[in-house]
Amino acid sequence: MDYKKSILYLAICLLLSPVVVYLVLLAAKAAGSTYEMTHGETFIIWLLMAIVINLSITKKT
Repeated sequence: MDYKKSILYLAICLLLSPVVVYLVLLAAKAAGSTYEMTHGETFIIWLLMAIVINLSITKKT
């Protein structure tokens, strides 16, 4: 297992996940919806989005 590659993927996923979450929220706001999220909800969504991004960029063997 390549630890440097794994840590790089993790860092990329953690940096991309809030961007994706806020893009979705901005798209919903542009469509007329309003969402209010607590810090705990935002944290959980951030981690779940990082997992989804990680699963989508890693190679399946």
